[in-house]
Amino acid sequence: MRLSSGVPGFDELVEGGLLDDRLYVVSGPPGSGKTTFCSQFITQGAKEGADCLYVTMHETKEELIQDMSGYDFGFDRAVQSENVQFLNLVTEAGKRTITQFGTDGGLTNRLVAFIQSNDIDRVVIDSTMLLQHFFSDMSDEITGFLSALKQTDATTLLISEMTDPTSYSDEHYLAHGVIFFHNFLDSSGMTRGIQVIKMRGTAIDCDIREISFSDQGLRVHGDRKVQG
Repeated sequence: MRLSSGVPGFDELVEGGLLDDRLYVVSGPPGSGKTTFCSQFITQGAKEGADCLYVTMHETKEELIQDMSGYDFGFDRAVQSENVQFLNLVTEAGKRTITQFGTDGGLTNRLVAFIQSNDIDRVVIDSTMLLQHFFSDMSDEITGFLSALKQTDATTLLISEMTDPTSYSDEHYLAHGVIFFHNFLDSSGMTRGIQVIKMRGTAIDCDIREISFSDQGLRVHGDRKVQG
């Protein structure tokens, strides 16, 4: 079964959508489109009646809604609906919510228990950089964290701040798929692109495709290849 990403033009790059119950890493430099892509993914899930979870460690729900307020794809309505739960792990409310699922095993066990207990279908976790505040040994604990997420029945997008598509980290090896956003600055201005570097069970070509932003959010132009 494949899930629509909610991003026009992207699903055509991955044989109709993302395979469900898989873990995907969304990487790229700041301002390249990662959060918008993930917000459209959550919005699409809410529109289809899926139970969704947006996990963050640096933004409130109100701030994220404000960030997406320039788009008309319906993120504000989705996040405020009963289909989407928003969990900020550094607020007192977020800490109380996650602590209900025990104190043993750290963040990994509690978050996985939350996902399973709430029958979550789609998850966004923002981001790997901020996970280091919860892990005493990032290199060791991230492996267990991602392996546990892969055992849930949720389709998870994990945002990563990696800026070099040739410099892989643990999350890229462990994930079922890696989606990379590019920013190219030249004499003509900024060109943005998206590249599917890895996608298990899916035929991909790894070419960079042009993306654009409009009132409707992010769009992938599959017929326009970018030379990086």
